[in-house]
Amino acid sequence: MTQPVLGILTLYLNEAGMLEERSIYQKMTSAGRKLGLQVFVFTPKDVNYKQNKIHALFFNPESKTWSRRWTSFPDLIYDRCRIQRSYRFEQLKQFRSRYGHLTFLNRTLRNKWTIHRVLSKDSRFKSYLPATRYVESNQDVASMLRKYPLLYLKPINGTGGRGILRIERNKEGQLHIQGRDQSRRIIKPRQINASALGSYLAPWHLKGNRYIAQQGIQIKLNSGRVHDYRMLVQKNGEGAWEVTGCAGRIGAAGSITSNLHGGGHAATMDALLKEWIQDETKTAQVKAEAEKLGVGIAAYLEQNYGRLCELALDIAIDRKGGIWLLEVNPKPAREVFAQAGEKEVYRKAIVKPLEYALWLYNQKRRRTGKEKQAAIADTRTDLS
Repeated sequence: MTQPVLGILTLYLNEAGMLEERSIYQKMTSAGRKLGLQVFVFTPKDVNYKQNKIHALFFNPESKTWSRRWTSFPDLIYDRCRIQRSYRFEQLKQFRSRYGHLTFLNRTLRNKWTIHRVLSKDSRFKSYLPATRYVESNQDVASMLRKYPLLYLKPINGTGGRGILRIERNKEGQLHIQGRDQSRRIIKPRQINASALGSYLAPWHLKGNRYIAQQGIQIKLNSGRVHDYRMLVQKNGEGAWEVTGCAGRIGAAGSITSNLHGGGHAATMDALLKEWIQDETKTAQVKAEAEKLGVGIAAYLEQNYGRLCELALDIAIDRKGGIWLLEVNPKPAREVFAQAGEKEVYRKAIVKPLEYALWLYNQKRRRTGKEKQAAIADTRTDLS
């Protein structure tokens, strides 16, 4: 019997054909081979639309080399494409439109603002969401600051901590502002009068760049560094959602975000919660509640957006053990678990999409087989 084929859809990062997760794709290829699943990697740029063929990249685990060859479309597509400000992202939109009828492991999610609004509609999740507002003008930011002493401004399509500002109002009404620019560089902290906020924000073009203002949660450790938690929720080999793992992230000195790419480092959730809450009973309750939340959100978003196979939830936990959903990431990296020393979680994070792909493939074959049997039965009935 022919092996099922999984195509990993990604985007080149530059004209030299650089791939962001090449090492992950190598591991997936090797793991896929053991499971009986052939894996290749491709981008929309590699597709011949006239012949419906792909000039795909194949990794050979024995020689540890990549080669390229023309191939037919895969049985399943695993979309790993993240937002880019380039023509390559336009090519991706064309591909998704043209081949949207194929079997994808995961459909696209919307931006941060839309996801927030969708989750707000369900009473199960509302209490976990920080107050959030779409920014139409600087007055929206000023209004939020009157309600909340700490505020984060985020681009609705931003990733990796790019373009985020943190504004904190002190007791005297002064504003302390920190942030990262679009290249993730740390912006020098400044303290300004509230009346100067509009002038400070003007170069950021918040409305044109589509920003949200989000209630900030106090998550600074005793070291002064911010921290949060990255929870990975994935479908398993039986098509069910489950939490693969959750690890802590500690930001770099002077950083307002905990992103690893921005200089942060990872820790186990247990170690970080022990330092933060210092109550083992409370810690166990928080972990159980967070896992239930993660699985619930994944299932709910899948109902709204179509098939998904994994999501990462960035969550903050306050001093009292309150859980806050900061962001949902539909194309999660896995390195946080490797850096936290959780090797088995890291392995599962790589293998689970492959196991789910096989389950989905077999489900599809069974449905096709039943449809054929039903068609034959109908034909027999017509002839009798």
